[in-house]
Amino acid sequence: MTAPSVTPPVLRFAPSPTGLLHIGNARTALFNALLARREGGTFVLRLDDTDRERSREEYARAIRADLAWLGIPPDGEVRQSDRVALHDAAADRLRDMGLLYACYESPDELEYRRKRQLARGLPPIYDRAALALSAEDRATLEAEGRRPHWRFKLDHRTVGWTDLVRGPVTVDCASLSDPVLVRGDGSYLYTLPSVVDDADLGITHVIRGEDHVTNTAVQIQIFEALGAAAPAFGHHNLLTTASGEGLSKRLGHLSLTGLREAGLEPLAVAALATLVGTSEAVRPVASLDELAGLLDLSHVSRAPAKFDESELTALNARLVHELPYAAVGDRLAAMGVGGGAAFWEAVRGNLETVDQARDWWGVVAGPVTPAIEDPAFCAEAAAALPPEPWDGATWKAWTDAVKARTGAKGKALFMPLRKALTGRDHGPELAALLPLIGREAARRRLAGEPA
Repeated sequence: MTAPSVTPPVLRFAPSPTGLLHIGNARTALFNALLARREGGTFVLRLDDTDRERSREEYARAIRADLAWLGIPPDGEVRQSDRVALHDAAADRLRDMGLLYACYESPDELEYRRKRQLARGLPPIYDRAALALSAEDRATLEAEGRRPHWRFKLDHRTVGWTDLVRGPVTVDCASLSDPVLVRGDGSYLYTLPSVVDDADLGITHVIRGEDHVTNTAVQIQIFEALGAAAPAFGHHNLLTTASGEGLSKRLGHLSLTGLREAGLEPLAVAALATLVGTSEAVRPVASLDELAGLLDLSHVSRAPAKFDESELTALNARLVHELPYAAVGDRLAAMGVGGGAAFWEAVRGNLETVDQARDWWGVVAGPVTPAIEDPAFCAEAAAALPPEPWDGATWKAWTDAVKARTGAKGKALFMPLRKALTGRDHGPELAALLPLIGREAARRRLAGEPA
């Protein structure tokens, strides 16, 4: 998908509402949403909530909120739990074709068989013993209280496709167990509903993690069995932590909710999640449209990509340093931060997150407890304060006057003034802060008074 398609594409993001989305999930969502955006297509959210026990409505709400925060709200939403009639009809068709067959083995029995096969040097795949069961055998097993699970009978051939990320891919389906599509309680695993819904929704491209490659070969066979055209598939590399650990929903601080609560910018999160592990340099972007223009699936690496929290922090800071006041003014006002554009431009270069502006507004508006190391020096400095109004030139005029009165220069001149005025030994340029602090507050702080 490096050039616009003749027909606008339809892409989807299909999370299970069983936990919070993490940065790795964001990568998949962004790949699909950005490609749809760039090519004038449709981006669908499909909630794969067939796991009845673990799916929660609060997680569904969190998924919607996370996508909206990233700036990629879907064009439409469906829930698999509302589409069971379609899944049932497809399962019945496969049964009628002899491609979905009943199995009665318990998990312990299957594990025993796998161990026996491994001990004999055979691949640990299902031996299709259930296909030899007679109607009487099945009736006897069900009379014992056993309920069947249902497996799809794979055609033992090689399935191949041109992957949008990996290029030509082949999978030998003879090396795979016939997959279970329906559990003993009648509920569906991911595989069949995904195929049925992709076909029904007209999904043209499926971009997902490389851990689905083998599953894709199975699903292509199911598409073919149901007489449906398979979408184009692309399997991107996965994100790991900086230490190489796989990402999971248990890493709460790496959830999108956690990153949002930490004050990170959605564009910084989106840029890193999209560009890391590609040939494009990770860098700030001004918009999702710009980011969409940088995304080329053929430039995605085959190796896992490491997500480094420190890299995200640095990227976020770079983005914040470039944000104009118009982009943050409403947020600053909501935080009780005043000073307008002059304050923002004075402090943004010292921020890692926009929320940190609140701390520096506290320094400007006070009260601040000054750090006075040399009261006599500060008294001389107070006496040299020029009359208002003050502007960007006031700092130099004042420090020149203090230097003339005290003989101090360099760090010996500037550091005592910074500590007295801000209570800190570092921060934004005082030339910009001083007019915001004002003469009266500066005088009181130089006298050692909280102001």
